[in-house]
Amino acid sequence: MELSPRQVEILRLLKANAGNVSSAELTEHFAVSVQTIRKDLNELNQQGLVNRVHGGIQLPTQSHNLSFSNRQVIHLQEKKQIAINLAEFLPEGASIFLGIGTTPQQLALQLLHHPGLTVVTNNLNAAVALCRNPNIQTYMVGGRIRATDQDVVGEDATNYFRKFQVNYGICGTGGISAQGDLLDFSPEESHLTQTILKNCEQRILIADHHKYLRSAPLKSGHLKQIDRFFTNQLDAPLAELCHQLSIRVHTETPPAADLSQHVRQL
Repeated sequence: MELSPRQVEILRLLKANAGNVSSAELTEHFAVSVQTIRKDLNELNQQGLVNRVHGGIQLPTQSHNLSFSNRQVIHLQEKKQIAINLAEFLPEGASIFLGIGTTPQQLALQLLHHPGLTVVTNNLNAAVALCRNPNIQTYMVGGRIRATDQDVVGEDATNYFRKFQVNYGICGTGGISAQGDLLDFSPEESHLTQTILKNCEQRILIADHHKYLRSAPLKSGHLKQIDRFFTNQLDAPLAELCHQLSIRVHTETPPAADLSQHVRQL
């Protein structure tokens, strides 16, 4: 389900308060009843976005990702806008890697009428979408299918990516740490991300802003390896980090006013 504006703000407040916030603080902040806040928190907890604790919520410590079907509907409009922005950026005739995740799937849908693309992917949903356009040359990797994630992983898949050198390597991420680490949930995901980043001319990260400070157990890379970052908006600390690393950021919503001069948008 798509989050309500209040639920989005609850997640922002949770991150701004070091991953802990009380129900009483939220009730006072929004000037709503305890029952209303409890309903919001229960829904966020059911989606795996927060952990309910006595008197409030915490950011979850996650060792596994939500299923693909659950992730498809969370923050859907934000993912669509990110995909639209990136599809408009990619030139005709480009070659791309398209990694796992629901935002890359949305990008594939936006690329259906893009002429002359060559796409290498392990994302089953992306491949199914792209094959509807005979003018797009799509290479689907071989390997082990993960039913809950609807993708293909394993050493065979990783080795297949290594055969190519493409214009744009496009990957999502399980989470982004405060230090800029790109995080994933399994060694297979991590190896694929590393391979995508090593075998392309420009490295593009696509992730909605909810991935910032989201926990996942494995480091797959760092923002310093990224050339361009397509997202819907930036929290101020992440905007500053992107500025320090000279990353070209493309956002739907401009970053905080006091940092806008630091983030280059094209």
